[in-house]
Amino acid sequence: MHAGPDLARLAATVGDPRRIQMLALLMEGRALTAKELALGAGITPATATAHLRRLLDDGLVGSTSQGRHKYFRLASEQVAHLVESLMRVAPRRQPEPAHAEPIRQARYCYDHLAGSLGTGLLALLLRKGWLVNDSSDTAGKQLELTSKGSRAFTTLGMDLEGARARRRQFACRCLDWSERRDHLGGALGAMLAEHLQAAHWIERRKHSRVVVVTALGREQMAQWGLRLA
Repeated sequence: MHAGPDLARLAATVGDPRRIQMLALLMEGRALTAKELALGAGITPATATAHLRRLLDDGLVGSTSQGRHKYFRLASEQVAHLVESLMRVAPRRQPEPAHAEPIRQARYCYDHLAGSLGTGLLALLLRKGWLVNDSSDTAGKQLELTSKGSRAFTTLGMDLEGARARRRQFACRCLDWSERRDHLGGALGAMLAEHLQAAHWIERRKHSRVVVVTALGREQMAQWGLRLA
């Protein structure tokens, strides 16, 4: 047999309901302890430890120790994309209208903004001409920052050179599982989310991926041309 990716192993790892729940919890972008992951997945700490060992062995999560605690987070942006992709194709248990679910309105997709807020922001940036499709990308996923966009983001105080220096894609489309449209991913998407939170345009709910747009944020985004429901 030819050497290659062990897809069967990966499928078995993420196919366990407790392990995929842990990965979904880590999509908050925060580092969590084994105890926190056990509580979130509804299992004992001992069982969580065994599941985390499997996730570590398969390179899906990473860990760091601080004091007496060990913290776990998704190993990479690619793992976050994997989980988000599974969310897009997974069947819905109890379909509800979008307005009934705050997570559909605004949330973090690992470290960038998703939901109707995220897709609305990307549509706005394209409409303003701050971003355009990268003509060299035949897959149509990569985005290119225009000189107009560069000036605008720099005026906002964003460190574009710092974003480009990150070891990841700079700006790309990421298909949103709830909106079925693209939101902005990559280093630029992460930096934009960081900026909006630092400027108090958005607030993150504690222990949740859900984002709340503040009154200031609604006012400022309306001036950009984005009116939120």
